[in-house]
Amino acid sequence: MTTMSDERLTALEERAAFQDKTIDELNDVIAAQWREIDRLKRRLQAIDDQIAAVEQIARSGKAEPPPPHY
Repeated sequence: MTTMSDERLTALEERAAFQDKTIDELNDVIAAQWREIDRLKRRLQAIDDQIAAVEQIARSGKAEPPPPHY
């Protein structure tokens, strides 16, 4: 026969285990989001660099050389 305190202890242990699992899952989601943010930052920086290069060419007044297939 289990006592009331045994039942309460079991309930608390189950709750703590559930919370640990939830925290681990949330941590995984946050880590994945940071990886995605870092990837998007690198991509945005590359796009910014390309735009800056095009703007510099436009400001210089020089025409771009034609592609090699012309």
